[in-house]
Amino acid sequence: MNATSRSGALLAAFACVLVGASFTANSVLGAYPYAGGQALRYALACLLLLPLLGRGGTAPLRALPPRAWLRVAALAGIGMVGFNLAVLAAERTAEPAVPGVLVGCAPVVVAVLVPLLEGRRPTRPVLYGAVLVAVGALTVQGWGRTDLAGIAWSVCALGGEVGFAVLAVPVLRPLGPKLLSATVCGVAALEAAVLAVLVDGAQAVRVPAPAEAAALLWQAAVVTVVGFVCWYMGVQRIGAERATLFSGLIPVSAALTAPLVAAGAYGPAQAVGSALVGAGVAVGSGVLGAAPHRRARAGAPTDPTGTTGPDDAALRAAPHAPSAAADPDGVARRAGERRP
Repeated sequence: MNATSRSGALLAAFACVLVGASFTANSVLGAYPYAGGQALRYALACLLLLPLLGRGGTAPLRALPPRAWLRVAALAGIGMVGFNLAVLAAERTAEPAVPGVLVGCAPVVVAVLVPLLEGRRPTRPVLYGAVLVAVGALTVQGWGRTDLAGIAWSVCALGGEVGFAVLAVPVLRPLGPKLLSATVCGVAALEAAVLAVLVDGAQAVRVPAPAEAAALLWQAAVVTVVGFVCWYMGVQRIGAERATLFSGLIPVSAALTAPLVAAGAYGPAQAVGSALVGAGVAVGSGVLGAAPHRRARAGAPTDPTGTTGPDDAALRAAPHAPSAAADPDGVARRAGERRP
């Protein structure tokens, strides 16, 4: 693994650790209006990201074709707002571990889907690592009670997590991590605001209590601004297939931080699951030197820097992003469940 790949792996890992820790911090948002909270979160994140773009930083948006704007809207609607809505709906009839376990399968889906979309075979080390990560996430969280509706909504949440990683790839190169993060946050804020008005009407937003305000600020400033930028920088360096492996760190981080607020315990199962996640990340991300792309075998051009990505035709160096989500003890709730 070269320096570019190492930095990409560290960025993706850091983003996912932030998300996992946020599940514990955001447990206080269970009573806050979901869609309104999401609108506030993403709007504030967009405002915080704009100064980071510098003068003329939004210029690439003018050259973005309508098709790319549709992709950005889908990324925000499916991978951000839709993901959170699906998790919330699943938890109405299922224990939080159920959507967490299914979303934990995102690395496996991405490891298969991205190569198929590019017309190549899945990379074996990445696929094997993804399976280890998924098993580790299941071990950390366990399984919970559910019904058919809970499983269906959990599958939708899995689709949202996969969309968060895959839909971003073609627009990451022309926009870059910072502008893409700001753009999807602005679009997600508008989508969440419309949803809030339709669902909650006049009760869509209320003045948050001090603890709720702190949680929303953490979501916006740390998880979204810092997490999204780090996540997309990681995707840019190591690709969505390998970056999504690090979403297995989300349940590990949540399990480690839950005892701090007496919301769970870190026991032998969590330790074993954490070890499996670590092994999967090591195998699939190339830490052990075992994750080259098949593309070089096929005679396709390789990246001289040594980095490879899920869509090299559109993104030379190119999870989920954020993404995603595991909640070992029911810590993650309602308005705050978005990773990088």
